Amino acid sequence: MNYSDDHLRKILQRTKTVAVVGVSMNTVRPSYYVARYLALKGYRVIPVNPGHAGKSLFGETVVAHLSDITDPVDMVDIFRRSEAVPPIVEEALERFDDLQTIWMQIGVEHSEAASLAEARGVDVIQNRCPKIEYQRLFGELRMGGFATGVISSKRS
Repeated sequence: MNYSDDHLRKILQRTKTVAVVGVSMNTVRPSYYVARYLALKGYRVIPVNPGHAGKSLFGETVVAHLSDITDPVDMVDIFRRSEAVPPIVEEALERFDDLQTIWMQIGVEHSEAASLAEARGVDVIQNRCPKIEYQRLFGELRMGGFATGVISSKRS
């Protein structure tokens, strides 16, 4: 799947609220640090994980399901296995009238679910990470392709 930089940039610029399905409370899990990064960039991140419902993450209460979210959502970011995608997409399409984007993380693809969303006018991105794309498109990538922060030059 090829997506133009302009298309990805447009999605990331228009998005305000992201529901992250499958977010982890474990700070070393990719779903945690991607959601945290998006929150730090000014997106409202609504964490979705039935195993952590009721807890707080990034200033938001974790909800069990997309259907538990009462506010509008622009993007649903899916951190689940590909086979789990169809019911998530169906729930998102049913719940959010103004949904603009379904984003499936690296390694997550489902062509039938993508077609269903696209038929409803929703943009679908598969097998990509919004954190990586944001860093790449808005000049935050560092040497080696990662935003690494300060690296000590001291050696032991």
